[in-house]
Amino acid sequence: MTSLATHVSIFLRERLPLENRASQRTCETYALALRLFFEFAAQQLMRFIEHREPAALEQVQRIRAIPMKRADTRLVNHLNREEMQALLDAPSPHTRDGIRDRAMLYLAYSAGLRVSELVGLRIDDLAFSPHACVNVIGKGRRQRTLPLWRETTAALRAWLAQRPPARATEVFLNSQAAALTRSGFEYILDKHVQIAAKRCPTLLTKRVSPHCLRHSCALLILQSTGDIRKVALWLGHANPQTTEMYLRADTSALLEVMNVTPPPSLRRGHFRPPDQLIALLTADQ
Repeated sequence: MTSLATHVSIFLRERLPLENRASQRTCETYALALRLFFEFAAQQLMRFIEHREPAALEQVQRIRAIPMKRADTRLVNHLNREEMQALLDAPSPHTRDGIRDRAMLYLAYSAGLRVSELVGLRIDDLAFSPHACVNVIGKGRRQRTLPLWRETTAALRAWLAQRPPARATEVFLNSQAAALTRSGFEYILDKHVQIAAKRCPTLLTKRVSPHCLRHSCALLILQSTGDIRKVALWLGHANPQTTEMYLRADTSALLEVMNVTPPPSLRRGHFRPPDQLIALLTADQ
């Protein structure tokens, strides 16, 4: 009978990358999850396994020995201010769907929301007095309250005035007056990216996903405040290491480092061709 380690290895090396077309990062995440599981099994359930199935210990050890693939660490995909403004201006303010889409884009960008947080937002999560803010429940049921720009507040008020009556309590609804789904927002975002690309063609060179708006918000806060801790607080990151990826993508911080770092002097001089080279060129003439 084929060992469990062989099945796991085939799953990680063939099924995920070849059949499911998973990225290297996804394969690495699966490998880490399986490794942690078998490490837990080996450490906490070792005695139980020894009595019940001694042969399984060897398989666990072989699985733990599977090498993990290392993926390249790429910079976060984000939009600059010109690209973001073109995207925010893409929805039509003269139709109900356009008013809804504009409110979604402004809120997703200004609050740096995950797509699950955006489509799951309820009307009770919005407050307009004494100050406009949104109450967000993120990963791990962690709650954070974020203030809103005046532009975002105006866009939300315009949508709530046009929002049709529905049993759904979510803020954003689809054409059937039901809560908007993740795939629905992705479709809407892609549609407006194509419209905005006519004004800002660089959008066509980027993969604009809902999480790209979150990355763009994070870099805007980092460039405005210079404080990575405020970025983590705004995005609701539990682990500060997650936020450090924005430091690598922020070129303004690197420019500051370069400006305060004294460069080595450059020795002056001019190129003087040797006599043999001059004679060779003269002889050809």
